[in-house]
Amino acid sequence: MSLSVPLNRRLCVAPMMDWTDRHCRSFHRLLAPGALLYTEMVTTGALLHGDRRRLLDFDRAEMPVALQLGGSEPDELAACARLGEAWGYAEINLNCGCPSERVQRGAFGACLMREPSLVADCVAAMRSATSLPVTVKCRIGVDDSEEWTFFADFVDAVAAAGIDALVVHARKAWLKGLSPRENREIPPLRHDIVRRLKAERPEFTVILNGGLTTPEQVTEALAWADGAMIGRAAYQDPWTLHAMARAVDPGLAPLEREDVVHQMRRYLERAVADGVPARCVLRHMLGLCNGLPGARAWRRTLSEGMQRPDAGPALLDAAMRLVRGPDRAAA
Repeated sequence: MSLSVPLNRRLCVAPMMDWTDRHCRSFHRLLAPGALLYTEMVTTGALLHGDRRRLLDFDRAEMPVALQLGGSEPDELAACARLGEAWGYAEINLNCGCPSERVQRGAFGACLMREPSLVADCVAAMRSATSLPVTVKCRIGVDDSEEWTFFADFVDAVAAAGIDALVVHARKAWLKGLSPRENREIPPLRHDIVRRLKAERPEFTVILNGGLTTPEQVTEALAWADGAMIGRAAYQDPWTLHAMARAVDPGLAPLEREDVVHQMRRYLERAVADGVPARCVLRHMLGLCNGLPGARAWRRTLSEGMQRPDAGPALLDAAMRLVRGPDRAAA
C-alpha cells in the first residue's frame, strides 16, 4: 500500500445514490471547503456505453472530487479509471460495500468481498491505467463471516495490489434479508474492528465510515483513524457538516446560513439558466435550516414550490424570509 496521502482525506462525504450528484456536491463544498467529496456510484457499463458527459461532468468549484466506480471486470474498470482521470477527478474508488440486490446481480458491491483476489486484480488494473490514487470502500464482512479473520484477509489481499487508502463502513453487509436502508442501520457498528486494523497495520491509510453524526464523534475517530467519512448526517442535516468541517480545521471561518443561501441562490440562477429544473438543486437544501425557528416552513416552502415549472431563485428568498434568527456557527 502506498504510504503517501496526496489528498486530504480527514473529512470525506460518502458516495450516496440519488443524493451526491453535482448539485449536492456544490452545496456541500460551501459547507466543507476542505472535504473530499464523492460522486454517486457510477457503473462501468453505464460509463462505457452511456452518456459519459452526463455521468462525469462536474463543476471545478466542487474539487477535489473522487469518482466511485461499480464493477468487477478489471479491463472495464481500467478503462473507466482512465476516463475519470481525463475528466479531472482526484481519486478512483471501487465500491465493495453496496449490498443492494440490483448491485449483487451485477456481481459487484459488497459481494466482491467474497472474492478478494478478483478485487486485487481490479485494483491492479486500475493502478496500471491511471496515475490517480486508487481506493476501495468496503464493509467489515458479509453475512455470517467471522468479523476479524474475513476482514483482515480481504484487506491484506487488496492492499497487496497497491491501494492508496481503504474506506471502511464499520458494519457487515447482509446480502439477503435486509434492504439497503436496513443494512445501514441493523448490523451492529464495529468501530473496534476498524481500529484494530489501523493498530495492527499502521502503514495502511484507513478512513472510518458509519455512525459518525456529530463533530465530537469525528474528532474522536480522527484520534486514531486517518480520516472520517460522513454519510446521511451530512445530507439530512447539512449544517452539521459545516460544524464537522470546523472541528477538523479549527481555523476555518464560521459561516452564516444566509451566506450559504446567498451563494446557492447564485448557483441556482446559473443552473436554471442552463435548463436545470430548480428542484434538482433545491432538494438537497431541505435540511439546511434544521433546528431554527421556521425550519418547517422553510422545508414546506421549498418542497412545494420547487415542483412548479417556474421555480427559481426567488423561491429561496421566500423560504429564507420564513426562518427567524439564523444562527452563526460556533466561533
